[in-house]
Amino acid sequence: MFYRICLTFLSILILNSKPLSAFEIKGELAQGGLIIGHVEPGTQIVAGNSQIGVSPEGDFLVGFGRDAPAKIFLKVTHTSGIQETKTLRIKQRSWKISRVDGLPGRKVTPKPEDLRRIRADGAQIKEVRRLRTTISYFNSGFQWPVVGRISGVFGSRRILNGNPRRPHVGIDIAAPLGTPVKAIADGVVVLVHPNMFFTGKTMMIDHGHGLASVYAHMNKMIVKKGQPVTKGTVIGHIGKTGRATGPHLHWGISLFSTHLDPQLVVGAMPNKK
Repeated sequence: MFYRICLTFLSILILNSKPLSAFEIKGELAQGGLIIGHVEPGTQIVAGNSQIGVSPEGDFLVGFGRDAPAKIFLKVTHTSGIQETKTLRIKQRSWKISRVDGLPGRKVTPKPEDLRRIRADGAQIKEVRRLRTTISYFNSGFQWPVVGRISGVFGSRRILNGNPRRPHVGIDIAAPLGTPVKAIADGVVVLVHPNMFFTGKTMMIDHGHGLASVYAHMNKMIVKKGQPVTKGTVIGHIGKTGRATGPHLHWGISLFSTHLDPQLVVGAMPNKK
């Protein structure tokens, strides 16, 4: 089990005797992990070749994909103009193999007429993942959307009906049909789709700075696109729509196009009461 890390890089005196601003991060330094950071407003951060958004209050996010390298370098330009590089050491993980049988053949190997629908579904999801909302809704903290049996884990190599497919980009939580599904954090509902080819009734919530959560295979959705929600708001109910063999929630978290491990973001699942 990965340990949760909170690092504070203290101010130091250099050259003109003016201290650098505090640079604080907390979260999982592991493949699939997310760090939430805070710097002095106006600080600039670059990870690789990507500019990291910093809110007017100094909040920022950095996510590590399933195949993130062992080291990631952040170039930080402080408001004083002084630059420095932070080295993040990323825990490398091994991944399970997940076998799912009994799926309808068309849901594993779509027909040509299905591909147009799949591409249209994907375009809507990609549009959401390009959003750059500057409000830090994620500061509400996170919770599990539903408590139940974890039937599929992030990053697993999937074999569907005996056919190798892409790794799983979220986690699956099995629960009885109709179980309430809750928003994992404050945010705004940015996608409500009644019937995607693979994921059925699908919803996405924007949590700010490119962080989004997705809820799939639902039986019913009870919030609308554009509606603000708070952490714990009931947004729908467990279903088995789309490519599913039984009632469950596929739950994913992404930072722009980088898929994250929800279990690392939200922590251990609470005991079912």
